[in-house]
Amino acid sequence: MQFQVPIHIKPLDTPITYRDKLLLMGSCFTEHIGNYLADMKFQVLQNPNGILFDPMGVCNSLVSYMENKQYTTGDLFQLNEAWHSWMHHSRFSHIDASEGLRIINASQQQAHTFLKQADWLIITLGSSFVYKLKESNRDVVNCHKAPAQTFNKHLSSIEEMVTALDGTLHRLFHFNPHVKVIFTISPVRHIRDGVVDNNRSKARLIEAVHHLVNKLDRLYYFPAYELVIDVLRDYRFFDIDMVHPNYPATQFVLEHFTASHLHKDTQALMEDMKSLVIARKHKPFHPTSQQHLAFLKKHLDKALLLQQTHPYLNLEEEIAYFRQ
Repeated sequence: MQFQVPIHIKPLDTPITYRDKLLLMGSCFTEHIGNYLADMKFQVLQNPNGILFDPMGVCNSLVSYMENKQYTTGDLFQLNEAWHSWMHHSRFSHIDASEGLRIINASQQQAHTFLKQADWLIITLGSSFVYKLKESNRDVVNCHKAPAQTFNKHLSSIEEMVTALDGTLHRLFHFNPHVKVIFTISPVRHIRDGVVDNNRSKARLIEAVHHLVNKLDRLYYFPAYELVIDVLRDYRFFDIDMVHPNYPATQFVLEHFTASHLHKDTQALMEDMKSLVIARKHKPFHPTSQQHLAFLKKHLDKALLLQQTHPYLNLEEEIAYFRQ
């Protein structure tokens, strides 16, 4: 008997390899994919503005990277003893405005340089809802626990999202002619919007993304949302909040991403990377024992050989650790 709905994921025309640079943007589920790839030693840059949920936030952030926008004190506001940016996650907030600006602008510069060289941009969209400042009608990507009456909440139409994404992607392809884009929809339920409005929000995202994927070259869709909601389709695959996919569900999605989007040779090399990562995290009972020293030597030799065979890998941390 078959206990799951079958799903066919079309492999990429040009699969991802370790030589590629990958910029990931979007919701918290983006970071599941990004952390997985970073752990496996891919060349990854994640969310230079922090977590972003809606297409407008993603578009505005991408434009700022292409323009290498440098923020000033006029772009910050003070709330609850810290300085914040409406365009950044609270991890960029700081008690000292100048230090907050330094962190933000360093991330902007890094994103500008990385995006210019990126081979892949992976965008995970979480919601069609946009929050706008009442006083200026300006979009924000993070509310920073400001009072609810500070904002108007707007459910973007499919046309609004397609227009914003289409214009941004055309600018992106001019800025970086060889970059390719993978869209995913986050399977995380935005339950604060209510079940009905969450489904309306996700439906609009799906329709907008597929409109673009069918229209433009170099755009692809990975069905993370469908893998969790339609294939797994069970609350045992969610955390206790009934909203976020749990570890088995996330691993299920990542296994499908690996099988369909990564090159076969890269998948084989990932097994070597995995053994090094596990060895790097090993906590010995007796660090000075001959057994542990032999363990370090064995994995140092393996890391050095991999670095020599695949010079595009960055194994500096692992080599330094095993050399201790």
